[in-house]
Amino acid sequence: QVQLVESGGGLVQPGGSLRLSCAVSTIRFNIYRMGWYRQAPGKQREMVALRAAGGPTAYADSVKGRFTISRDNYKNTVYLQMNNLKPEDTAVYYCNAHHVASSTDYWGQGTQITVSS
Repeated sequence: QVQLVESGGGLVQPGGSLRLSCAVSTIRFNIYRMGWYRQAPGKQREMVALRAAGGPTAYADSVKGRFTISRDNYKNTVYLQMNNLKPEDTAVYYCNAHHVASSTDYWGQGTQITVSS
């Protein structure tokens, strides 16, 4: 069983920055596509950023130029650097590990990000 543990959430003012981390308990981290998703109250969960093991990334249009996803394959950790945060970024953020070959998904417990003055 793959476990994901997120950290780094909290309250931040508009225009501020935060970095989320997600530690993954697997010895085969590099076979998973890693991603960050978020869910705001009353809305569906949406993709924020994805990063394949080989490096290709994808971002939601709403975060392009502000968020950066990165991964450290030696530490089995994926990060989400969030800059210039806006109130509409307020949501619970979830880390995801996707095993492409089996289409299996693993999720973290979620971490709350609140952007407010």
